[in-house]
Amino acid sequence: MAKALKFNTKSNQEFVTVLRERVDNYFKTNNISNDANGLMIFKTLFHFTSWLSLYLLIMLGGFSIQVNYALWALLGCFVSLTAVNIGHDAIHGAYSKKKWVNNLLSLSFDMNGASSYMWHFMHNTAHHTYTNVSDYDGDIELLPIIRLSPNQKLKPIHKFQHIFTFFFYGLATIFWVFIKDYRKFFQNTVGNYSGKKHSTTAIIKLFAYKAIYYFIFIALPLLTVYKGQVGVFLLSFFIMHFFAGFVLGIIFMLAHIVETTHFPTPDDTGSLENSWAVHQLYTTSNFARKSRLAGFITGGLNMQVEHHLFPNICSIHYRQLAPIVKKTAHEFGIPYLEEPSFWSALASHVRILTRVGHEENYKPVAPIIYAE
Repeated sequence: MAKALKFNTKSNQEFVTVLRERVDNYFKTNNISNDANGLMIFKTLFHFTSWLSLYLLIMLGGFSIQVNYALWALLGCFVSLTAVNIGHDAIHGAYSKKKWVNNLLSLSFDMNGASSYMWHFMHNTAHHTYTNVSDYDGDIELLPIIRLSPNQKLKPIHKFQHIFTFFFYGLATIFWVFIKDYRKFFQNTVGNYSGKKHSTTAIIKLFAYKAIYYFIFIALPLLTVYKGQVGVFLLSFFIMHFFAGFVLGIIFMLAHIVETTHFPTPDDTGSLENSWAVHQLYTTSNFARKSRLAGFITGGLNMQVEHHLFPNICSIHYRQLAPIVKKTAHEFGIPYLEEPSFWSALASHVRILTRVGHEENYKPVAPIIYAE
């Protein structure tokens, strides 16, 4: 078990106080809830209906193998889009103040083969607390052949990682569905989180939801659509997961692994330089935050700065909160990291993969301040 880390609670206390006051005032002044609104409900219905329709078209459409390949690819995209637009908010408790609503919508993870129970610990607990800290944030610990942080050991293979890493993003969800959830559940260690006593109910749910997923997405298609065509089905299933993993990987990596983000290292006592909130601003970056389309597709996760600072606020509000966060950060001399577009963020991601793959002592570049 890794030792517990400590944030510098005395650092930038006024910033945190002022930011929270301004965000609270935004909701009070406009007399709105920080939960889901009508647009969020529309997004939920759109992504869920698209996901379900694509599955039913595969199962009932009677299309050719080639058309079904395309449908499986689209389904893979909506596996991830359903997760980030519905389940992600729900697991954070940010969709509704009603626990049963969040629990119900969290099943959008389980119905796609990923345990919402384990995601809570791997994402909410480890990633959101110790963002970009090696050995604590599992999202930057992929494979030994991929170096995402300058605090990880540099190996000769890393010189080529900007070429092959994107392929491994495509394997993320299939690994998650068949290996990662089980491994993390029984190893019972995520960063410095360890020793959780899983209830009998949690154990039953883990295996029950997995079994339901395996039946719906493997057994049922094999028994009905792909009778005797095991190879064709396996390729179709792989295509779905490759697109799901790729989409999910890109959304999250562009938020934390770009040239301006930092990778803090705790000192010998386990202390980090900044407070938790300021730590998030140094380790998280937005992309295309002014694009309504990007927000609609990514579930607002193109504005991860706001999400990391206020994970309990529904993502539908991040667009309005972003100028408040940016203005306050600059007033206190704290960086607000962002890329103006998806493509600039993608290019920055490729550059950092290249540099971290070649440079032992990589240093982040200074952020550009973009006008409102």
